[in-house]
Amino acid sequence: MAEHGVEIRGSVEPGLEEIRDLFERNFTEHGDVGAGFALFVDGRQVVDLTGGVADGSGRAYDDDTLQLVFSSTKGATAICAHLLAQRGELDLSAPVVEYWPEFAAHGKEHVPVSWLLSHKSGLIDVDRDMTLDEALDWDAVTSALADSVPVWEPGTQHGYHAVTYGWLVGEVVRRVSGRPFGRFFAEEVAAPLGLDFWIGLPDEQQHRVAPLIPMGGGDHLPMMMSEEGGGSDEPPKGLVELLNMFLGEGNLVARALCAPGGAFTDEQVWNEPRLRAAEIPAANGVTNATGLARMYAATVGEVDGVRLLDDDTVERAIEVQVEGPDSVLIFPIPFGLGFMRHSDASPLVGGRSFGHYGAGGSVGFADPDRHLAGAYVMNQMHFGLAGDPRTAALLDAVDRLVR
Repeated sequence: MAEHGVEIRGSVEPGLEEIRDLFERNFTEHGDVGAGFALFVDGRQVVDLTGGVADGSGRAYDDDTLQLVFSSTKGATAICAHLLAQRGELDLSAPVVEYWPEFAAHGKEHVPVSWLLSHKSGLIDVDRDMTLDEALDWDAVTSALADSVPVWEPGTQHGYHAVTYGWLVGEVVRRVSGRPFGRFFAEEVAAPLGLDFWIGLPDEQQHRVAPLIPMGGGDHLPMMMSEEGGGSDEPPKGLVELLNMFLGEGNLVARALCAPGGAFTDEQVWNEPRLRAAEIPAANGVTNATGLARMYAATVGEVDGVRLLDDDTVERAIEVQVEGPDSVLIFPIPFGLGFMRHSDASPLVGGRSFGHYGAGGSVGFADPDRHLAGAYVMNQMHFGLAGDPRTAALLDAVDRLVR
């Protein structure tokens, strides 16, 4: 738990002071250790807050701090696919095999690209064991996915592709653009906006990262499947062990989270520099709150003259593709083409807001009608997608205060 009197850095514009108060309460009441929150309205940053410490040395968690944001990365990956579609280079309704011929194996020849973005392909995992070294090798993973049999008949169900989503969508982006996925993101998204945001972190940036503090046990275990949190002083159990306790051996959520082939069974690997250096476009984006929020702001309007997605592209991207209980997560999270939509199970800022949560508590979001976008990142991981009080209070305040 953070101590009272934690140092809060940054600024909020007049009328948004409640957001700063709530951000500080996350440290004094909800166990935050180091975190950031950013908000943009009409392309202009109106909230820029950081606070707490980045690591055990007491290093300040400030604007120079970077954070691995797990599945909040998926929004960035979706943006890359939609950029190519917007340019007419990628047809989201076309079969994946038009861009990635090897994908046709085992009856997958008719799977459209849109099913990769909406978690309908059934490829939540590969169908062989893989080592961590293999999982950090792009070609090894994408080859294994192409040669795998889907867990369900594609298109008949939807279920959260927790880690494989990034390689599935990312390989299509790579095939169409002719560039490694991390480079495409760097050149087409991060560079034009001046973002501190990488999918494949360079060695010279590693020292800026705040290590993740694992989730605890305790009262929030039943909510763990959906990616964020509660906090406890009890020694943490391994994620797979907890999932097996509650859902039984062989449950799909444990398999999806540890994909490919069980390579990520030990969640401690996410703090290793070699993992941050790899390209895992579903889960290993490294950024800060301003970087994540600024990216989303450029999907719903101009930011310093740069707009990533036009209105028509956003409308297609956020149109709900799947609803009802998720075959992996169980919770009924509505997904568009790569983005979560606001719902009770995935609370954002109401209306037609969209975005993506990440394991432990991070979130990036935007509202196309109010031209606002924001993000929260942190090093202390908690359980519970709809039950994390840190993000719930902040997002509620944004919804009330920005009209």
